[in-house]
Amino acid sequence: DSGRRNVLVCFVASLMIKQRNMFAGLPELGISNGEDLKETLTNCTEPLKAIDQFQMENGILLPTLQSALPFLDLHGTPRLEFHQSVFDELREKLMERVAIIAEGKEEDRYRKLEELLEKSFPLVKMPSIQPVVMQVLKHLPKVPEKKLKMVMADKELYKVCAVEVKRQIWQDNQALFGDEVSPLLKQYIVEKEAALFSSDLSILHNFFSPSPKTRRQGEVVLKLTQMIGKNVKLYDMVLQFLRTLFLRTRNVHYCTLRAELLMSLHDLDISEICSVDPCHKFTWCLDACIREKFVDGKRARELQGFLDGVKKGQEQVLGDLSMILCDPFACNTLVLSIMRNLQELLSQDALPRDSPDLMLLLRMLSLGQGAWDMIDSQVFKEPRMDLEVVTRFLPAMMSVVVDDHTFTVEQKLPSEEKSSLSYPTTLPDAFNRYLQENRVACEMGLYYVLHIAKLRNKNALQRLLPALVETYNDMAFGDIFLHLLTGHLTLLSDEFGSEEFCSVVFDGFLLTSFSSKENVHRHTLRMLLHLHHKVLPSCMETLMKTLEPPKQSSEPVKELFTQLTEKLEAQKKSPPPLEETPSLDLGLHPVTVPTTASTPTTPL
Repeated sequence: DSGRRNVLVCFVASLMIKQRNMFAGLPELGISNGEDLKETLTNCTEPLKAIDQFQMENGILLPTLQSALPFLDLHGTPRLEFHQSVFDELREKLMERVAIIAEGKEEDRYRKLEELLEKSFPLVKMPSIQPVVMQVLKHLPKVPEKKLKMVMADKELYKVCAVEVKRQIWQDNQALFGDEVSPLLKQYIVEKEAALFSSDLSILHNFFSPSPKTRRQGEVVLKLTQMIGKNVKLYDMVLQFLRTLFLRTRNVHYCTLRAELLMSLHDLDISEICSVDPCHKFTWCLDACIREKFVDGKRARELQGFLDGVKKGQEQVLGDLSMILCDPFACNTLVLSIMRNLQELLSQDALPRDSPDLMLLLRMLSLGQGAWDMIDSQVFKEPRMDLEVVTRFLPAMMSVVVDDHTFTVEQKLPSEEKSSLSYPTTLPDAFNRYLQENRVACEMGLYYVLHIAKLRNKNALQRLLPALVETYNDMAFGDIFLHLLTGHLTLLSDEFGSEEFCSVVFDGFLLTSFSSKENVHRHTLRMLLHLHHKVLPSCMETLMKTLEPPKQSSEPVKELFTQLTEKLEAQKKSPPPLEETPSLDLGLHPVTVPTTASTPTTPL
C-alpha cells in the first residue's frame, strides 16, 4: 500500500542523504545530489514517480539505453552494478586520455588539462572521482597555486597525491620537505651503523664489500632520488640538509649519501641536475675508482685535473668535493691505493716524495679528512699538507716494514749463519708521534695495521697494536676501523690460544677503552662470539668477568653478552670440533700450461 511505499522511499532517501558530504561538489557542476533528492521527495505528492523522474534526469543520457535497461532487470543485474561498471570503464578511459594528452606535443595540451582540473577539482573528495583529479594534477608541470595550497592544507589529499605534485609543494615549503626527508636520513644512518655492527665477521664480506651500484639500490637512496626527480631546488635542499647534519654530528655516513645520491641521479641520466652539479664528473671518476678499490694513474690525472680546475671565485666547490672525499668508501680506496703505491716504491728503492701519484693521493686524502673543518669555518681552501708526513712518517713506517722483512729473511737462513737478532718490540718515535698528531698519517697507520693482519703477521701486529691506544682523535677506536680489524683478526684465530697474543689484543688495546667507549665493548663482544672457542680458556674466563655489562649499558651490549654466555654454556656441554683457520683461497686450482717460446715461465 501507499503507506509502506512511502516508508520505503523515505528509507532510500535517508541512505542517499547520509552520503551528502561525499557528493558535496556536485551542485557546482550542475549535477543533482542527495540534497536535491531530499527536496524533491519532501515537496512531491507521488514519491515513486519523483524517483523515476530523478533517475531519468541524472542517469546516463543515452536514449537507446532506456529500452535496454529492462533486459538487465530480467537477468537480475542490479542497476547499481550496471552503472558502477560503466562508471569504472569511463573513469579508466578518461585517465588514459589525460596521460595521452599530457604526453602529446600539442601546444594547448596543458590548457586542456587545466580546464579539466577546474571542472573536476570540486569532486576531489569523492573517492570514485579522486583518481581522475589526481591524474590531472600529476601531469600538470605547474599546478595552480590555489589548488596546491588546498591539497597541502588537507592531510588526506596530501597523502594520496602523486610525488610529482608533492615536488611542486615541497619546492616552496622547505620545512614540509624536511619533515618528509628527515625519517629517511635517520633510517640511512641506522642501516650504516647496523652494517658496522653486523653479526657477520669476515675479511671477505665486510662494510666495504658492496659495490657502489649495489649500494645505490638501497631503499633510502631510491626514495630520495624519486622525491627529487629532476627538481634542482629539491636537490639543493637535500644537499643542505646533509651538510647541516654532517656539521652537527660529524657522522661521515652523510658524506656517503651525498655521493650516492648524485650517482643515483647519474644512473638515471637526470642531466637537469648532473649538468649543474660542479662535482658530477669528479664524483663519477671517483666512483669508478671505488668500484675497482684502486686509483690508477689515468684516473689520478683526471681527478687532479678537476681539483686544479677550481677557478677563483668558485672555491666553495671545494666544500662539496671535500665532503665527497670524506666518504668512508672514498677514504678506503685512497688509503688502499697509497699502501699499494708504497709497496711499489719500496720494491723500486724510490722515495715517497718522488712519486707524483702518491702525492696526489695524499692531497685528496688530506682534503677529505679536512671536510668538517672546511665546511664549519666556511674557509674554502685546500688544507696545506704537512710535508713531514712524507719525509718523516712514511720513512718511519717503511722502516717497520724493513725490520719485519729483515727478521723474516734472518729466520730462513741456516742456523750457522743466523745472528742473535730478535724481533723489535718498539716503534720509531716519528711513527708514534704522527699517529697521535696527524689525521692523514693516522689513517695510513691504521690501514698498515690492517695490511699486517691480512698477512697474518703475528709479530708485527703485536708490535703495532699497543701504539694504537693513543691515536689522533681516537681514530683507532672508531667503528669503521674496529669493524675491519675484528674481521681481519679472524685470520689469526689460532693465535688466540696464546696468552701473549691475547694480552696484546685485549689488555694492550681493546680493553684500554671499552669502559668509556661502548662501541669498543660491542666490537669486542662481536669478535668473541666468533672466536670464543679459539681463545685460551683462562683468558676467556677473565674476559667474561671484565666484559660483563653494567646496568646502564645499552640493550645491544647486553644482548651480545647474553649470546656469548649462552654459547660458552653450550660449548661446555658439547665441545665443538676443531675448525680450520678461515682461508682466502677462492677455490681456483692451478692449471698447467705447456711452456712455449711465447709463454712466460715466471710466476705472477
